[in-house]
Parts: sequence; C-alpha cells; structure tokens
Amino acid sequence: MRQKSLYVTDFLERRAQLSPERLAIRDTISGADITYAAWHAQASRTANYLRALGVGVGDRVAVCATNSLAYLDLWMACGTSGAILQTLNWRLTSAELGNLIRDAAPTVLVYSGEFAESVNRLRSQVPSVRHFIALDALADPADRSLAERDAYPVTLQAPRPDLDWDSPWVICYTGGTTGLPKGAILSHGNMTWNSVNTVVSWGLDQDDVTILNAPLFHTGGLNVFTLPLIHIGGTSILCAGFDVDQVFDLIETGMVTLYFGVPTMFILMQQHPRWAGVDFSRLKLVINGGAPCPMPVFERFWAKEVDFKTGYGLTEAGPNTFWLPAADVRRKPGAVGFPLMHVDVRIARPDGGECAPDEPGELLIRGPHVTPGYWNNPAATAEAIRDGWLHTGDLAARDAEGYYTIAGRLKDMIISGGENVYPAEIESVLYRHPAIKEAALIGVPDAKWGEVGRAIVVVEPGAPLSAEDLLAFLREHLAGFKVPKSVVFADALPKTGAGKIDKKALAEQYGD
Repeated sequence: MRQKSLYVTDFLERRAQLSPERLAIRDTISGADITYAAWHAQASRTANYLRALGVGVGDRVAVCATNSLAYLDLWMACGTSGAILQTLNWRLTSAELGNLIRDAAPTVLVYSGEFAESVNRLRSQVPSVRHFIALDALADPADRSLAERDAYPVTLQAPRPDLDWDSPWVICYTGGTTGLPKGAILSHGNMTWNSVNTVVSWGLDQDDVTILNAPLFHTGGLNVFTLPLIHIGGTSILCAGFDVDQVFDLIETGMVTLYFGVPTMFILMQQHPRWAGVDFSRLKLVINGGAPCPMPVFERFWAKEVDFKTGYGLTEAGPNTFWLPAADVRRKPGAVGFPLMHVDVRIARPDGGECAPDEPGELLIRGPHVTPGYWNNPAATAEAIRDGWLHTGDLAARDAEGYYTIAGRLKDMIISGGENVYPAEIESVLYRHPAIKEAALIGVPDAKWGEVGRAIVVVEPGAPLSAEDLLAFLREHLAGFKVPKSVVFADALPKTGAGKIDKKALAEQYGD
C-alpha cells in the first residue's frame, strides 16, 4: 500500500509552526533576513498565485533563473501545491533548453531577466507553456510578473492535495553515457529521506549555517544542505553564485558552520591572496562534491586544521550517500567512508557478483532516497534501476575495514568544474561540421577545472579548418562549459577490433 499524505510534510508550514522566528534565509542579493514564518507566508502566496493560474497537481513549473529567494519560494510552493518544479540549467543554449522544456511540457515558465533573449527565441517552440512569468524584467509586454503574487493571501486558499511519497516534487536533468539529458524525478519521499540521512549521519543541528552559492538547478543547491537545514531549522545564506571574496567574507563573520563546493571552487579559494589569512575554525564541515578533488587541495585544508573531506552523490540518489568520520579523514585520504543511515550500497562485477575487498567494481545504490526513474524515459529507467538497485556507472572499491573509495567512472563522461560533459553529445555536434570526417572527445587534466575536453578530429581532404573556426562553430551549438578547450588534428583515429574509435588509445596518445 502506498503511504499517503499523512507522511508527506509541508516543510515550511511545519517549520513556521515549530520555530517561526528562527532565521531561515539570509539573502545577500536583496539584503533581507527571512524568518521561517515570513518565508512560509511568502511561499503560500506563491502557491495561491500558481493555483490561480490553473497550475494543479502534477503540472510542471519550469524555472530558468539564477539563484534568488523567489526561486526558493517556487520550489516550496510546488511542494505545497503538488506541482512539479522543473529546474533548467541556464548555461545551456536556447536550443538545448527547448529540448528539455518540450520533454517535461510545463504549463508555466519562470525566468530571470538575463535570459529574456533565450525565452523569446523559445516562445514558438514550447506549446505547453501557457504562462511566461518574469522574476524581474519582462521579456515581452504580454508576460506576467511574479510580483502579482503579492495580491494573494498569506494563507493557503485550498486544502493541500493528497500527496504520497512517490509524488514527484522536482525534475533535475542529468545525463548518461549517450550524452542525452534525462530528467531524474525527485519525489517527496526521495528528498525527505535524503534530508533525514544527511541530518542524522552528518550531525547537522538547528544552529548550523551554510553558504548557498551552488546553482539551484543542481541537486546540490537544493539538497546537500538547503532542505536538510529547513528540516531542522537551520540557516542558509543565499548568494547569487560563487564569489571567492564573498565566501571569505562570510566565513570571517564566524556565522558559517557548513560549506559545500566543487573542486574548482576550492582551488580558486586556495589560489586567492586571502587564503593564508582566513580563519576556518568555526566551520565544522567543509566537503567536496561533484567531481574528484586533487590531493593537494585536501592537504592545504588539513594544514589549516580543517577536516576537509570528499563526498559522493548523484542526482538520482539524494545526492548525499556517504560519510567519512572526522577521525579517518587523514587516515583514509580520498575515501568517501560509509553509507549513510538509510542507504544500502554494493560493489558489483560485470556478472553481478560481489567484489572482493579492494577490487574495483560498479557502485550500486538502493534506498528511499533513490529516484523512481527518469521523466518520460522508461527505457533509461529500466537500464539504470534493476532489481531495486541504481546502477551508477561509477567504479568504487571497499577496503578490508569497510571504507568506500570512488575509483573512477565507467561512463564515458568528463566532469569539468563540477559540470558533467558527455562526449557523445559534443561528438554529434562535431560531426555536423561539413569539414569533419572523424571526431572524438577525450578528457585531459586541467589545473583550474580538474578536467576539460579535447577534441581529436580528422578533416576531409582539402577542407580548410582551423582550431579557432571549429571552436567558434561549437560555441554556436553548445553551452560554454561543454566546448572543448583544445583541438588536435590527426590523420586518422585508432580503431578497436570491432571498428569502433579506440578512446583508450586516444587518451594514451593525446591525453597528457
């Protein structure tokens, strides 16, 4: 029997009852401090406004916007009304965004002013959208403004719908080895259990404060600390994005206790002139995620007596999955530790058998935090979730003491600055250039981004093509972070016995 609405909490409603005057959000963008009571009232107005526009249970509300309190309001309003938030990566081109919007078919598209041009290009291509809503400047005079919600009452005008654990709350887009985006469904149950796992396994409490500068279109922005802190009455300091000086300024206030980032952010912090003088002693947790972190980054934090550690997660599972106790941070460098309280993991051989200690294999995950599947994509769901286990496509190993370490990736994927880059997607664009005969993308190390793409191409005989021209072509079709940072021209690409391009040989030849 499915568990009904008795078990699905309206987070802000309950938190506003339990601790109304506690500080929920310190908004560095507007300069406002928002209590839980005030945030609940504002999110309720937003929910009433969406209902007045005809948004009902299961309807999608797409958001293409940078971080803001309004974005958080929409997330909470969807949770209250039963609508589904579709988060859009604003770094994508309008063509890429159009594909995602058509996939989820939202009835509402909310945008911030800097994306007005993209929204205008998309209007005729997204027939499901009945209302275009601006957070600030209107892209078109006929669009609506979110400010209209201020005319609505601060109490809900309709009963909360009968939701259950499996009711979708958010669609976050991820990718796979094909490079085609997939919308991971994050249900109310998934997000609640990720929060429970995080609070009870990572030791969060109501006095914790984090810097929220990860983009809200990522599961990291929503779920690493934001929802768990709402759950226990903590505070998030909302920022427009990552800025090294702002991070240092906030840490030096002594208010911040938790900080999550991707390797590029920590590298930039350590390269900054202020690094040596910043006092991290108030922080009880600094954790890396999104991509493997170079060991020198760990060592520089350890030299400051900060138990810097790495985490592991993915959009389809939480993302929080492991925890490494503080006593083991230096003893087990690079390890992610043990599964969280309500998480089960296995390391499997290709035949499905269990790997021996220290033997790398595919990491499988199960638990109530794992997605029920991908939006509108049963084939991808069936491939990823088998016999109740999520097949991550990542290699891991468990040592004799039971500590887990992420060993590599099975997926043909590059992680650049915390963003997933899928070679198949870039290669398909490369092949659209008339001068390209063969093409492949490999990842190469980069001091700033951790890893970047390098295109290896074979040009049609006699066709004039420079690296600059090819990169300019790619920028017309791909988001900036997907464009390779270098191009190598080759006479031919190596092949396997089956006639496929040999990526291993390419990496050995061109990947230094």
